[in-house]
Amino acid sequence: MATDTGVAPEGVGKIHVEVAFALPHEQRIVSLEVEPGTTARQAVLQATLDALFPGVPDDTFREAALGIFGTALRDPEHHELRAGDRVEVYRPLIIDPKVARAERAAKGAKR
Repeated sequence: MATDTGVAPEGVGKIHVEVAFALPHEQRIVSLEVEPGTTARQAVLQATLDALFPGVPDDTFREAALGIFGTALRDPEHHELRAGDRVEVYRPLIIDPKVARAERAAKGAKR
């Protein structure tokens, strides 16, 4: 729907998505209106999470694994979003969960 100026009104033709990122002590969900065809990675960059989390390394949001509602994306650079999607930015694991379980089990065995 165009106005008499030939330009679509703000928000018309766009889709609503959210981008989520969390640290142990702080979480944010950023709501965005994006153009159809926007990829998951593009939405993360549009959310300007680097400004909201200044202590996080610069490349985190350009390179981190992404998911939609808890399901990891294989190719976030090409995954086009649908209205209502919530893109989740995953932090790298500090320790492998299997190693952590083994360490906890070893501590329990020493008691």
